[in-house]
Amino acid sequence: MGISRACASKWVNRYRRHGDLGLLDRPSTPRRQPTRTPSQTVARIESMRREHKWSAARITFELQADGTVISRRTVTRHQLGLNRRRFIDPDGGINRTPRTIRARWPGHMVHLDVKKTGRIPDGGGWRAHGRGSDHAKHVARTKTRGNGPGYVYLHSAIDGFSRLAYTEALPDEKATTAVGFMHRARAFFAAHGIDHIQRIVTDNDACYRASDFARALNGSRHQRITPYTPRYNGKVERYQRILAEEFLYARVWTSESQRAHALGTWNVHYNYHRPHSAAGNHPPASRLHTGVTNLIASYT
Repeated sequence: MGISRACASKWVNRYRRHGDLGLLDRPSTPRRQPTRTPSQTVARIESMRREHKWSAARITFELQADGTVISRRTVTRHQLGLNRRRFIDPDGGINRTPRTIRARWPGHMVHLDVKKTGRIPDGGGWRAHGRGSDHAKHVARTKTRGNGPGYVYLHSAIDGFSRLAYTEALPDEKATTAVGFMHRARAFFAAHGIDHIQRIVTDNDACYRASDFARALNGSRHQRITPYTPRYNGKVERYQRILAEEFLYARVWTSESQRAHALGTWNVHYNYHRPHSAAGNHPPASRLHTGVTNLIASYT
């Protein structure tokens, strides 16, 4: 059975002594814990946390001032699931209401980002032939020699209000490439009635920090998010996830040119046919044809 003689003897003796009840799982905690935190101290920690909403550092200070020898790590371990403020407020509230910035009209906020993905080799990659196939091994060998298929960079722009999106597959993410994409994206949005972009939100990639990109904004305010917080650019991040799940990896591609050609069809499908929850389960383009003028006037 794959167990030792001592283990078998232990279970046999338990069965002889207690019957079926002896075979039930028992807690692994020791019967005696000499270094265990006294229950009175744990009760004080909970009381201080609930009544005063003190942090672990403050609770440690107060306990040590009363002569209790305890570390901050021990206090943190005994907060009894009350480590967040919303767990102890009577109404389930939090310390402060998070500040949310929402796009109020088309063109109010346009989000930009770049997604790097592997280029499809001619004949298809490992998804078409399998990871252990001869074709996949050949592609891997060429990649190690520096002659691999390389990468393609998907530049995307999405309107925060309508979720109207525009994506291009470009060879790099240099500043000049980002500037050219920004001009074409602006023309795309203008064709849909978004003539003025008030704010452009990007991350801190080098192409968006270049002076050439700053000069190409045409009066739009450039807002770079806090480093390492992609949630502040969440609309385009979520769009890229949709792009990956429903386009990039939704089918098997036989070449990069085939996928690049299909990208235009994907843009049309996403903007005019695919339902979006932010647009009331209607396509994003549906939010651009009703009440746009009155909406902008109400906020300006």
